[in-house]
Amino acid sequence: MNIVLTGFMGTGKSKIGKRLAERLGMSYLDTDELIEEREKDSVPAIFKKRGEEYFRRLETKVVKEVALLDNFVISTGGGVVLREGNIRLLKKNALIVCLFASPEVILKRTKGDDNRPLLGVNNQKKRIEELLALRKPYYEKADFRVDTSALDSEGVVEEIIEFLEKEEISRRTKLAQNDNR
Repeated sequence: MNIVLTGFMGTGKSKIGKRLAERLGMSYLDTDELIEEREKDSVPAIFKKRGEEYFRRLETKVVKEVALLDNFVISTGGGVVLREGNIRLLKKNALIVCLFASPEVILKRTKGDDNRPLLGVNNQKKRIEELLALRKPYYEKADFRVDTSALDSEGVVEEIIEFLEKEEISRRTKLAQNDNR
């Protein structure tokens, strides 16, 4: 079973993913890093040279591969949810955890970061709000959601671990009920 972190840019997926994997004794993988490694280019450069659609195709290809892994914490790019097939594939062997934050917090965290190709506009706050509104229905399909606005990374990791423990108890209870039939 994997744990997949989704959510908008600037919500802490990579930082929290690494820490969560460490705490749980799982391997860690970042789909954006995997794409950069294979393309020998950064995500912003791929967007600039080849366009978003090309990047999304690469992302889907990587998702198909990582969905076959086991015992990984996987951080995904913020737009991975835009292709419904991506989440369907990942859900086969993973719990999906969506990290979210307020537009103000996201703006503060991403301000001045040139590695955010979708924020290369004058009114970044408005752009963040537009993208969040577009992606919200997809993010809400997660098994669990954590607001990272006011939590440090350790607090977010703790919330996820508590959820995982409750899921395990629930799973064991269902198995026991099935055994008693």
